[in-house]
Amino acid sequence: MSVDEDPGPPSPPPRLRVAVVGAGPAGIYTAEALTRQQEVPVAVDLIDRLPTPFGLVRHGIAPDHPKMRAIRDTLHRALDHPAVRFVGNVEIGRDLSCRDLHAAVDAVVYTYGAALDRQLAIPGEELPGSLAATALVAWYTGHPDADRAMVEAALARARSVVVVGVGNVALDVARVLARTPAELEPTDMPQHVLDTLAAAPVERVTVLGRRGPAQATFTTQELRELGELAEADVLVDPADLELDPAAEERLAADRVASRNMAVLHEWAQHTAQPGRTTVTLRFFSRPVRLLGEDRVTGVEVERTVVDADGRASGTGETTVLPADLVVRSVGYRGGELPELPLDPRRGVVPNDQGRVLRGGEPSPGEYVAGWIKRGPTGVVGTNKHDARETVATLLADVAAGVVRPGSSGDDDLLATLRTNGADPVLLEDWRAIDAAEVALGATRGRARTTLHEWESLMAAVKEAAARAR
Repeated sequence: MSVDEDPGPPSPPPRLRVAVVGAGPAGIYTAEALTRQQEVPVAVDLIDRLPTPFGLVRHGIAPDHPKMRAIRDTLHRALDHPAVRFVGNVEIGRDLSCRDLHAAVDAVVYTYGAALDRQLAIPGEELPGSLAATALVAWYTGHPDADRAMVEAALARARSVVVVGVGNVALDVARVLARTPAELEPTDMPQHVLDTLAAAPVERVTVLGRRGPAQATFTTQELRELGELAEADVLVDPADLELDPAAEERLAADRVASRNMAVLHEWAQHTAQPGRTTVTLRFFSRPVRLLGEDRVTGVEVERTVVDADGRASGTGETTVLPADLVVRSVGYRGGELPELPLDPRRGVVPNDQGRVLRGGEPSPGEYVAGWIKRGPTGVVGTNKHDARETVATLLADVAAGVVRPGSSGDDDLLATLRTNGADPVLLEDWRAIDAAEVALGATRGRARTTLHEWESLMAAVKEAAARAR
């Protein structure tokens, strides 16, 4: 080349190709953090087992929470970014191995959450009429894997319901079961869910907490919404609100717990009104046995005491609560993904600030964010800070040369998936599903009705594709 020859513009730096496994809030916030940074050009494949994005915002937040569910409108902005590609209907381990995924990209961030329920580990838990909150929530949010037959059989005779747990999900379950058909009609619940709930004979819902009100983990907003039910009275035993010095000290340091106590004290003045459903919050109570032969008929409950460190222990004093349905809501845990390590006790992938640890050492190019990183804690917005931490860790590894942009070559992930026989759902396909749900809702005067079957979800994609041809 002569000294006068123009070499042309410099070649752009190679893009960092990242696969994010899980298109719930943690995954979408991870994609957003990657695209907002200016240090490294990126291309993000946002992969999900379902043909729909949003994870627990779609299939975890109760449908009678329209303001909370509107979070997905905010999340959608990240999906619209030109550097982000939604790839739904793809299951790692079935359609693509972790090894093949790593070969196709420069780094992988696992954000697939903690969808498995924790058990009570008490006698009788296996009886019909004993459900995990995960099963009930999946059903009323229209998750395509929901076990309709099991849930609907349990609800058909559920006059007395016991919900075990005092977190937000437990309150969601209690509230949905105590709502009137008119209250639920405007939601995006599938029609069969609305019909089943309207026919369910629920008269009493008891929410059990093994510790005291000062240790409950629900938020004040969730708690107050119980008091807004159209035809239900919320009851609290004033004796449960008598606190020891340790609990008083906790209240003084925790504004949420203090606000919760103010609400509970108000409800302690309530009395049940004839003809109305009752929702009773009962603290210092733990189930020790589910009663019944062919199905649940009651719960043996033991009174507890809480020590200065917040640990509950039994007193030996027991009572029996009649129950046709028992719903356990005592936490979530992460499940195993083929080829990925998992701490079986904590239900999380071992990690250091998001770096996956194998044998105690960082595994180059592997990261986690969200519940599978830290456990099922916090609210939806907590995942934003968590994702930013993981992305900062990933970018630090890029700067250190541990992860090299462009190292995966030019292999197209979609081509690999289709070669493997997968049928990936892209953003335009999701828009077809979205439009079909809006159209279905309009037939009943609603903003949306959730499509709840795999067949109907994929049919919406195929019908839109056929119209476009």
